[in-house]
Amino acid sequence: MNLRQLRYFAAVAEERHFGRAAARLHMAQPPLSQAIRQLEGELGVELFHRTTRRVDLTDAGRAYLDRVRAVLAGIDEAADHARRVAAGVVGHLTLGCVGSATYSLLPTLSRHLTAELPGIDFAFRGEMLVPDQVGALHSGAIDVALLRPPAADPALSVHVLRRERLVAALPAEHALAAESRVRAADLAGADLIVHLADRHSVMHDVVLDLLRAAGVEPCIRHEVGETSTLVTLVAGGLGVAVVPEPVTALALSGVVYRPLAGSASIELAVAHRADRREPHLARAVEVIRGLF
Repeated sequence: MNLRQLRYFAAVAEERHFGRAAARLHMAQPPLSQAIRQLEGELGVELFHRTTRRVDLTDAGRAYLDRVRAVLAGIDEAADHARRVAAGVVGHLTLGCVGSATYSLLPTLSRHLTAELPGIDFAFRGEMLVPDQVGALHSGAIDVALLRPPAADPALSVHVLRRERLVAALPAEHALAAESRVRAADLAGADLIVHLADRHSVMHDVVLDLLRAAGVEPCIRHEVGETSTLVTLVAGGLGVAVVPEPVTALALSGVVYRPLAGSASIELAVAHRADRREPHLARAVEVIRGLF
């Protein structure tokens, strides 16, 4: 028994006529009749009552037709699904975002990805530090990361999306909050809130390098794992922070943001494992890069 015989049987059952079924199948009638006889022989049952004028299904034939239609529909559906997978329009992907991208970019990104790739099921993880993202990419816990370079890992494919200016996050009552612009040197002696050093945060090193380049020895008072916690501490008057401009989307009462003088900025990139070749992953990365 083979798939061709099942399609032949379905055509004869639906047409109730060997001649019409043969025409529908674009074949001659004798080989069609022979194929149906062979199928009946393999099954050990008669599927059709044949007369000179018409062909009718037996009870066994009617029962068999129901199952054959389900089989053929399943095969067609499987083929369609395989083509959709190959085209990259179905699948599941988990995206991990650094803190600032979680607030400023994730809402727009999730809507855009869903609209552009409706057959792909997306999940999102926010407030991830770069080392955690790299580990999650390797383990498969996430498939794509929006992270801060450098991610010095040759096993990753990293594409820079944009550069984001750095701003100062200040308690509303801080003296610098009255200024239109803040210099890095103005933060000398200020209590500083930074991301965790022991988790190798990219922002931790960027902020400290920025201040030291301005001749300021950082006075770190609090280290936190999440950007939202960092801004909350600033709003509570516990210190100041330097953050990427998209963090200003966190408009908490008690905190103000002021541009940093100069051209201080940090990159945002999209990354995935270089050995991942799935079409749906490639399409998602293409859509993300297209947003910028």
